[in-house]
Amino acid sequence: MAALRPCRHNNGTGLGEERARRAGVPDAGGRCRSTVPPLPPVTPEPRAPAERSLSSYRRVTTALPNALPNEPRGAPANSSARGAGPRAGRPMRAERAWRHRRRRAGGREGTPGARSRRGGRGRRRRRPMGTLSVLSAANGEARGAGGAANGDRGALGPGGVAIADAMSAPARLVGEVGRAVLADVDTLLFDCDGVLWRGEAAVSGAAAALGRLAAAGKRLYYVTNNSGRTRAAYTEKLRRLGFPPAEPRHIFSSAFCAARYLREALPPGAAAYVLGSPALAAELEAVGIPHLGPGPAALPGPAPADWVQAPLDPAVRAVLVGFDEHFSYAKLCQALRYLMRGGPDCLLVGTNRDHRLPLEGGAAIPGTGCLVKAVETAAQREAFIVGKPNRFMFDCVASEFDVDPNRTIMVGDRLDTDILMGNDCHLTTLLTLTGVTTLDEVRGHQDSDCPARHRLVPDYYVDSIADLLQVLGE
Repeated sequence: MAALRPCRHNNGTGLGEERARRAGVPDAGGRCRSTVPPLPPVTPEPRAPAERSLSSYRRVTTALPNALPNEPRGAPANSSARGAGPRAGRPMRAERAWRHRRRRAGGREGTPGARSRRGGRGRRRRRPMGTLSVLSAANGEARGAGGAANGDRGALGPGGVAIADAMSAPARLVGEVGRAVLADVDTLLFDCDGVLWRGEAAVSGAAAALGRLAAAGKRLYYVTNNSGRTRAAYTEKLRRLGFPPAEPRHIFSSAFCAARYLREALPPGAAAYVLGSPALAAELEAVGIPHLGPGPAALPGPAPADWVQAPLDPAVRAVLVGFDEHFSYAKLCQALRYLMRGGPDCLLVGTNRDHRLPLEGGAAIPGTGCLVKAVETAAQREAFIVGKPNRFMFDCVASEFDVDPNRTIMVGDRLDTDILMGNDCHLTTLLTLTGVTTLDEVRGHQDSDCPARHRLVPDYYVDSIADLLQVLGE
């Protein structure tokens, strides 16, 4: 039997390799390589783009791992499998563009002068292939297959106007395109590290660009996976680097979102065992959650028998893992003991899965994802992740402010966190190249025949946030 192509997502089905083989996942040419009778098809449950109440996350980690809301194992919620109905099978990005055209009414064959989401008038202009290839041959075949599944119409807006599909190349946000996009949004969500600053130095022109956006009436919020700073520390850093004034409630760090999640999920009086920084502990204190664990820890004795005899706090009902410079085997042992004692009633929560943190000069250090993985491996269970790309972080913003996904841009430098969350939450996504991502990486995901990788492709990109100054007329 021929082997499946090396794609861990297996065409977005989320099945294991053996089960995908039995299910008859097609190869790049649309032919099925399996000779085993197929299993019943897996029908994904579509995810609504509407605002979600934070109370819906209560006790979610007591469910089976396949039911966890972070990184679902089934077909991607915004993949081409959209469920039943007249718009079934329409790619996620095409669906967003369709909603935009319904709101803006038409284009060249609809209301005269109505501008499209990508800034052109009416039918989308053909883009030159100099910066990014529009479609590879494999993607053309896949798009043709998708068009056949939709009655050979492809993705059409009102009056038959062609709109972008899920594999369109991202456009550079400049000129008329940029002005049209910014005119159609009222909210921007910014990642911080690699977007607004690198280390302790602001990206050149970033502060001025955000100042112009604020002066234009745009609402600016900050969403970061960094759990090493409190919201107050972030507002102070924004002020020190010359960015527009921000209040702590405008900052949504993974530390704050983790504390907010535990406030909703834990019963009154329950405590958390924390593998994390003083900033993470401070955010827990701010919402009234007792905690223990931050700081160095030593093994209680020389032998393993001593390690499992250390006293456990009876109030602990959750283990929270963030960035912890004092992470140690002693802490790992204690976390495992709390999770084994409490079973499903003891929550396992992580702030993010960032495995590597880049530093200036090409250096890097291990990220929080390495620590989360260590605890997950020891406990043999999966953590609930509050940070990007999980939509819980966006739901925290939406629960605090009146945020319309159709009028919101997610700005980030990482495809697997910032852009993925933005696409999954039906936001417009803007990649900045001042961080860890290159255009070659975008090309690789765009030209892949794996639908899950298409979720990592942004709608637009800029070399730097400072490019928005030109778009805004300066």
